[in-house]
Amino acid sequence: MTEDLYRPADLSLGELELSDRAALRRVAGLSTELADITEVEYRQLRLEQVVLVGVWTEGSAQQSEASLAELARLAETAGSRVLEGLIQRRDRPDPATYVGRGKVDELAGVVAATGADTVICDGELSPSQLRQLESRLKVKVIDRTALILDIFAQHARSKEGKAQVELAQLQYLLPRLRGWGEALSRQAGGRAGGGNGGVGLRGPGETKIETDRRRIRARISKLRREISGMAVVRETKRGRRTANAVPSVAIAGYTNAGKSSLLNAMTGAGVLVEDALFATLDATTRRSTTPDGRVYTLTDTVGFVRHLPHQLVEAFRSTLDEVADADLIVHVVDGSDVMPEWQVSAVREVLGDIQKRRDLAMPPELMVVNKIDAANEVSLARLRHLLPGAVFVSAHTGAGTDELRERVAELLPRPEREVEVLVPYARGELVARVHREGEVLTERHTEEGTRLRARVKPDLAGVLADFSADGTSA
Repeated sequence: MTEDLYRPADLSLGELELSDRAALRRVAGLSTELADITEVEYRQLRLEQVVLVGVWTEGSAQQSEASLAELARLAETAGSRVLEGLIQRRDRPDPATYVGRGKVDELAGVVAATGADTVICDGELSPSQLRQLESRLKVKVIDRTALILDIFAQHARSKEGKAQVELAQLQYLLPRLRGWGEALSRQAGGRAGGGNGGVGLRGPGETKIETDRRRIRARISKLRREISGMAVVRETKRGRRTANAVPSVAIAGYTNAGKSSLLNAMTGAGVLVEDALFATLDATTRRSTTPDGRVYTLTDTVGFVRHLPHQLVEAFRSTLDEVADADLIVHVVDGSDVMPEWQVSAVREVLGDIQKRRDLAMPPELMVVNKIDAANEVSLARLRHLLPGAVFVSAHTGAGTDELRERVAELLPRPEREVEVLVPYARGELVARVHREGEVLTERHTEEGTRLRARVKPDLAGVLADFSADGTSA
């Protein structure tokens, strides 16, 4: 009761989550090297000093720099401070060290000079590349996939979201488990003096790493069962909306394109909004109405990114299916981004993977360019040429949202049966149902009842058949 006195009642759920998320952030200039705090608190308080490294294999120099800039934003979102960034031009990543022997020596010098304690690579490293880099650089090395998984682990809130992230992390970790190393390997046996045995070399082998692998596999199986059970609940809710003939709209797009802000602007949902990559992970569904009064649902889905880890795509399968099962996809693009066409191609690549897996046609797509208040006129003119038919909005100022509502209403499926009925005033619940599920074309109140001409679904048309304007009510 006392705690509630210090929480303003007018704050939305998203604002409360945002204040909780920022509660343990580091204050510049103050020492945070505390010993009596938990590991999670420590990771949030102590900013890691990181050096970024990328391999430029294709595209332009501008694209490679944009990719490294995005990696820097990911690192900052995870709670790190970027000290330096290096890019190397190669035909393909070096199979041994990712960047090549010469670049590793240069990277080691940068790490020593800056005092960095972590190196982040802009790509997915193989277990051998990870080992080689850590042994040569003498600091922790992670790749882009591990960084994204870490951000997801920090931002997951719901039970389903936490289970999906843990599943993705375990799938990533399983092939990268490391034991005692070659120098202390005890995987040997046989008679003394033999080539594979001898004194000090006989034993059970690396039982700890094998035990860890078995535990991880068992945990992965359990998580898959739990997520399947949660997917059934999600399917039940979706089936209930379908049975009630409520059209659904899925908001998809690149991370930090403003999907949650757009959901708040259109429905007043009050979900968390933060200028950070992958700020929200859990799918949020809210009810809305078209300008002509039809009810539909808006679902904010998890954001996409270039080279989205396949472990996440598999783990978030039930959440991503919300996009495939929608009646309309609102594809949100950040109009203020340096290369918005990269965002579009990355999102469509993931949507294409979903389509192949489901083997179903994807719903129609409505392109929405957000953050026009932060974009310059030249960029907006280029986007109008690249994305004809797109709606240009600002979720922050509200500009263009009315046009967006009208476009959504035009593209949503309309009821296919047109009826003209005279409903007695005693059956007012039918009039309310027509307004809720159908599209009212004309409505007139007479002495006998409410005369309606509307478009409705076949099941509702069957219910209204007894009240045809040509006949009499039952």
